[in-house]
Amino acid sequence: METYLVSLGAGALAGVIYSAIKVRSPAPPLVALIGLLGMVIGAQAIPILKPLFGF
Repeated sequence: METYLVSLGAGALAGVIYSAIKVRSPAPPLVALIGLLGMVIGAQAIPILKPLFGF
């Protein structure tokens, strides 16, 4: 749980910094969220797929 809170805090801090220096996020919010979802799915797939390929 601590990892999630640190991640949330880091993201919020980045958002505050972006807002303070008036910089927009390089990706539209929906695109960024879909990219993050893909990263989570990929990270969860590795432990599942390792036994299937004999790693």
